[in-house]
Amino acid sequence: MDWIVPLILTVITASTPLLLAATGELITEKSGVLNLGVEGMMLVGAISGFAVTVSSGSAILGILAAIVAGMLMSLIFAFLTLTLMANQVATGLALTIFGVGFSALVGSGFVGFPLDPLPSLSIPVISTIPVIGPILFSQDFLVYASIAIVIATGWFLTRTRAGLILKAVGDSHDSAHAIGYRVIRIRYMATLFGGAMSGLGGAYLSLSYTPMWAENMTAGRGWIALALVVFATWRPGRLLAGAYMFGCISVLQLHAQSAGVNVPSQFMSMLPYLATVIVLVIISSDYTKIRLNAPACIGKAFRPAQ
Repeated sequence: MDWIVPLILTVITASTPLLLAATGELITEKSGVLNLGVEGMMLVGAISGFAVTVSSGSAILGILAAIVAGMLMSLIFAFLTLTLMANQVATGLALTIFGVGFSALVGSGFVGFPLDPLPSLSIPVISTIPVIGPILFSQDFLVYASIAIVIATGWFLTRTRAGLILKAVGDSHDSAHAIGYRVIRIRYMATLFGGAMSGLGGAYLSLSYTPMWAENMTAGRGWIALALVVFATWRPGRLLAGAYMFGCISVLQLHAQSAGVNVPSQFMSMLPYLATVIVLVIISSDYTKIRLNAPACIGKAFRPAQ
């Protein structure tokens, strides 16, 4: 138990930013929009949250700043793709490149600043229960928020009228427009939600997982979050399981290196990304399942009839 509990705790923290960003992207893609700029939005959210927290001394303000920063980044994407009809794939890639450069520029003055991680919400008595207590009842509030958001997303998509409308827009924007739904407005809102969650995931990285700022600190997590949506076949429940699976792979390669496993460190470092590729190949081989669950209009531009 001396090493199992710390290992599980590390897996939880490693999975949380993936879960937050992937949940936002799931809602975005359910509306029929493909935003490949998750990595850039996470980086901008990470530096915004860190900079505001260091400057103000308030982690809450930092988290709010990260959410707003992610939404602003997604608003740029939405304006270019939904209003100006730019190509979604090219615009998303450009957004990531912009986010990498912009975050490095803003963060150049915050490298090396110390910061206390987000406090754990220890529940008296319960959190002292061996094994279960530290794992389930001694996390910071963003860990609990990430799980609650996934549950709320599943309920929203399956139990609410707004969720059904969102899926209708993603499956057939022409039909949704024909019966009176504002396709562009709905996609704007879904894209903004995706940006907010990506910014929140970035804030978790810089405020809790590794409470510091380092250039390009997401290290490809935005791309893993994108792959997670496909891995989960656009289902929130599978998204939760997938995020924790990838988090486990990321942590295990670190523990293997520290344990002196006789494998090149470069190979161990690439394990999470290798696992991503393998999972995507396996999922893509079942085209029927992809076709049944993927939004039919994903990535397709929509221009309302005049």
